[in-house]
Amino acid sequence: MKKLFRSKKALSPVVAAIILIAVTVAVSIAVAAWMGALTFGFMGNAEQLEVGTPWGWTSNSVKVTVTNSGGSSVTVTKARVNGTEIDFDDVTIAPGESHTFTLTISGWSFKENYSYTITFLTSSGKEFPTTGECHFS
Repeated sequence: MKKLFRSKKALSPVVAAIILIAVTVAVSIAVAAWMGALTFGFMGNAEQLEVGTPWGWTSNSVKVTVTNSGGSSVTVTKARVNGTEIDFDDVTIAPGESHTFTLTISGWSFKENYSYTITFLTSSGKEFPTTGECHFS
């Protein structure tokens, strides 16, 4: 019987320990990547605005309705019309709520049948654009 056990080859304890550590590290990396993807997925949907089509055009103003479709309140800090910034008092929109902005630009006027890009900027730096063609009421 002694001869049978001596001829069998086995892994040394050092090699076995290295293999166990490598498997543990690989599983840990996989779990961390999976959890990270879940976390970023939930956080990415927190701030979401739906910007409606511009309406109520006048020579120097336009109305736009913005709806918060995300899971947390969003603070809108400014808007841009074709790159021209429009400052106004910050407006915080709760989840599921809407706010109608009347954007007034002094010094120039909107042109009939001309397309304008309106972008709303939030306190976190995200931008939410919409495009609409000017039609006076």
